[in-house]
Amino acid sequence: MDFSNFDTTYISPNRYNYALMVTHFSNLEYYSVTSNQPHFQKLSFSPNPRNKIGLYFGWRWIFLGWSVDVDDLSRKTNRRNKGTEFDLSLYSSKIGVDIFYRQTGNDYKIHKIKGFSEKIPSGYSVDFNGLKVDIKGLNLYYIFNNRKFSYPAAFSQSTNQRRNAGSLIAGFSISKHSLDFDYTELPELIQEFMNSGMKVDKIKYTNANISLGYAYNWVFARNCLACLSLTPAIAYKASDVDSESREGKNWYGNLNLDFLMRAGVVYNNGKFFAGTSFVGKNYNYHRNNFALDNGFGTLQVYAGFNFNLRKEYRKKK
Repeated sequence: MDFSNFDTTYISPNRYNYALMVTHFSNLEYYSVTSNQPHFQKLSFSPNPRNKIGLYFGWRWIFLGWSVDVDDLSRKTNRRNKGTEFDLSLYSSKIGVDIFYRQTGNDYKIHKIKGFSEKIPSGYSVDFNGLKVDIKGLNLYYIFNNRKFSYPAAFSQSTNQRRNAGSLIAGFSISKHSLDFDYTELPELIQEFMNSGMKVDKIKYTNANISLGYAYNWVFARNCLACLSLTPAIAYKASDVDSESREGKNWYGNLNLDFLMRAGVVYNNGKFFAGTSFVGKNYNYHRNNFALDNGFGTLQVYAGFNFNLRKEYRKKK
């Protein structure tokens, strides 16, 4: 498969072999638990963002490096509550791969409550240590208009988009999710009025989806590119649920709609580059009187330069 067969009036190749980049990551996530009977209730949780800084070395469209948690440097992190995150995205002209693993810690906050007692004040927020989540998965996709549209131009700086172009994107993803929800850790004021359908102890499900979406690269100024990609996916979820309701422990299979979004803005003059990007994933799980909506994403700000000109671009003496 030829990964360099593109239209050079739309895409120009990287003239250098290597790159060096400094970057700042913010890892974001949220979880919402919902029940509709006997009346609508919703609890939303999210931890504080995880911030990391790092130095990366690039070869073609692969970047490898090292990063450190900013909170570790300032000694603000409770290591017992610290989670583990791993995200690897490889962007080529025709195909892309995302590999991800997340294991959260116990540092969530309740930040939104609907359908509970009026005794709970508006803007109520409290720490919650009863939620643990483990997610791991693989995402593969194919770019149809790969001769004119370049994902690497927006997300790995290994090419330059010279003209506006878009493309359909089709993919397949599989992931495994495990959620422990200890509702007894909730404040008594919430437990007292909680629907029985929300009293789920553990959920394990496997998510397999097929996706079809669209991405567009907009060259809004010389060497400046903005990219937006939205990819909805039809997902089949097979799950194992422990509940304190009459349902007990059961096996469920159902269809839901998931989403994957990528966005980026970058300046790249061939030698120096700087920009920002966001990759976010959303998963929806529903069964009977219980629903779980969760999402996570990575916001990146970076700057760097390319070096070691390739032989074919060196001037002959």
